Amino acid sequence: MEHPKMGDGLSTFLNSGIYQFENSNAVFIDPVRVMNRSYTHFRVSPSAYYPRFFESKPLAQESRVSSSNSRKRKRKEKKPHSLNDREKAAEQRHQEARPFLLKAHKCLLRATALLELMSNMRSDSESLQEGGDLVSPSVPQQSFVELGQDWHAPFHEIILDFRQYDKLNVDKGSMIMQYSEQKLHPLFNNLVLNETGDDVEAEFLSSRFVIPGKSCFYMSDLEQIHSLIPAESCCGFNLIVVDPPWENGSASQKSRYPTLPNRYFLSLPIKQLTHADGALVALWVTNREKLRGFVEKELFLAWGVMHVATFYWLKAMDSECLSKFKPVQHNQIIISIPGAYSRKPPIGGLLPEYFPGFKPTRCIELFAREMTSGWTSWGNEPLHFQDFKYFTRNG
Repeated sequence: MEHPKMGDGLSTFLNSGIYQFENSNAVFIDPVRVMNRSYTHFRVSPSAYYPRFFESKPLAQESRVSSSNSRKRKRKEKKPHSLNDREKAAEQRHQEARPFLLKAHKCLLRATALLELMSNMRSDSESLQEGGDLVSPSVPQQSFVELGQDWHAPFHEIILDFRQYDKLNVDKGSMIMQYSEQKLHPLFNNLVLNETGDDVEAEFLSSRFVIPGKSCFYMSDLEQIHSLIPAESCCGFNLIVVDPPWENGSASQKSRYPTLPNRYFLSLPIKQLTHADGALVALWVTNREKLRGFVEKELFLAWGVMHVATFYWLKAMDSECLSKFKPVQHNQIIISIPGAYSRKPPIGGLLPEYFPGFKPTRCIELFAREMTSGWTSWGNEPLHFQDFKYFTRNG
């Protein structure tokens, strides 16, 4: 397709998936573009990543839903009441953030070339599907959480299919497979690596998955995370992204994923996972004042980190290592089309600039539900979004 007239910002966005607004602390992220940098033979399907963006309801149905929601809101309206201390703190925090959010929204509305490009996403995805590039449908995915808790979990194995391709033929428009080598790995409580520079296909219980190049995952419950602690601190991680399954009524009611009480996260071995020269920790939190209080007063203390900046998530690091890191800009705003429920945009590309001296950067995501090239992914379902149904074949 023909893209709108491109400036430097839009040109960079097409390659990286990250758009930096001029004279602003806001960025726009297209997770699909960002994640596709991790793959060679596959592409993340926009319609699979953005299901809510691609769904369209008949106008009459939307009207009925809107009317129904309006009635529900009217029934739920409560009389004004005096705010307690926690509610006052939350209100103050929201008022402080409001100017930054409004400024970021104005920047987005002014970025007409970016908006036009993103508005074509639906038609671009439909063209791709019509071209027959969709991967073979996968069988319904079984719950990794349930399988990992079963008595025969140690006997489950995943097959990685390493295929070598003729690069010269790829350049000429055809792809000829030279050979294929399969390797079996224990699925649970085991580090599964793809050390090649290409993504590979994997199979487990008739379901198929895509594993990005130069990546690895360790699928286990919280008790086994200590297996990832390096033998020497100089082999620790420079960037640690944590997306805990906080207690959440909505997630529990909809059976989206199992949650854990806050106290469980106090035992995460952040100090032991950290590189000897320090690390940047990015923590996703929900918009609850009670949780914020727990994080600042208990969790940071247990982890041995300090709060240095707030984005849509929280970043923290050891005070003794501050001089080795570039100061993190406070109150940055990230704009992104929401993906599936609780799926966060990939933020790894935003953070390495704050510790430029660490090469190569060693990165890990805790409670991961998907994988990224160059990263270690730990959790009880890191293959969740690696299922074939989220991808199309590239070429």
